Amino acid sequence: MLIALLLAAIFLAYANGANDNFKGVATLFGSGASDYRRALNWACWTTLAGSISAVWLARELVDIFSGKGLVPDAIAASPAFLVSVGLGAATTILTATYLGLPISTTHALTGALLGAAMVHTTGRVAFSHVGSAFLAPLIFIPLLAMACSASVYLIFRAFRLTLGIDKQSCVCVGRDIVHSVLLPATGETLFKPIPVWQPKIGSKEHCQHTYVGNFFGIPVTEILDKLHYLSAGAVGFARGLNDTPKITALLIASSTLTPVTRYGLVALFIALGGWLSARRVAETMSHRITAMNPGQGFSANLVTSLLVIVASGLGMPVSTTHVSVGSLFGIGLLSGSTDKRVIVSIVSSWVGTLPLAAVLAAIVSWPL
Repeated sequence: MLIALLLAAIFLAYANGANDNFKGVATLFGSGASDYRRALNWACWTTLAGSISAVWLARELVDIFSGKGLVPDAIAASPAFLVSVGLGAATTILTATYLGLPISTTHALTGALLGAAMVHTTGRVAFSHVGSAFLAPLIFIPLLAMACSASVYLIFRAFRLTLGIDKQSCVCVGRDIVHSVLLPATGETLFKPIPVWQPKIGSKEHCQHTYVGNFFGIPVTEILDKLHYLSAGAVGFARGLNDTPKITALLIASSTLTPVTRYGLVALFIALGGWLSARRVAETMSHRITAMNPGQGFSANLVTSLLVIVASGLGMPVSTTHVSVGSLFGIGLLSGSTDKRVIVSIVSSWVGTLPLAAVLAAIVSWPL
């Protein structure tokens, strides 16, 4: 059973990395500041740094996601209970990843905890603990992220205009080869098709936005690109800091593993999941929610990283996914470029995450 518990934790860590790792650098890829592979490498390394730092900075989250307070301590420490939670949450997250939907590991774990608890305690679950410890932060923080990201972007925009820094947009203009047939004169033989150059203008989706001007003699674009990378790295660090303890909580029943070993294993497979299976969610986060320029991406990342790091330090079980998508949505509402159909599908997946994880964890719980 302890081996099964270790495998369940590794499975969940991999699923978490596949669905979550790219969320911090989605603005880099979406704004054209980086290509997919370079953004992914930056995401995985910064997340790995946050995961390792969680050993010292966010250990309070381990107790919350171990089931303590929700079920009796004896059940919370039971490997069968923890295996059920891990498998229920991991299966839910991988299903969403396959569909390209960015869902919350926190939400999936919450649902799996409830589903497993209902079976293992025959319905005697402390639901009051669920509302205060889990649901309140999950509902409140995304709304706060929307308001903060919109406000921060407006402040930065006003600062840019005060400094006289202009913004310009451009699209690629090139040429395509088309085959044309010259109409023959009377009695002449029909000519063969010949290649002709035809002008072509790039699509709106591939339009690039840049800033023109200098700040203390340094090009603004160069400064903003560096700040954008740092803010994306901060989101990756915050994500590792916030999610790693939640997954490590599954290994609390394994007394043979030291805390550092537990965190190290989880951190390794979170990074591996991101490296191998992040592409579908990356496309959704980077290109389908809203179009963005580097300034908007920097604003969204700054808000996401600050909110998640503060929440992690306070032991609040917030969802990095909810905060990140909330920040992007706040920017999109300002710019008017949000794809509301994509937002509806993402929010729908959030609503379905908890009950699906609960059902899957309950199904696994019966044979265990």
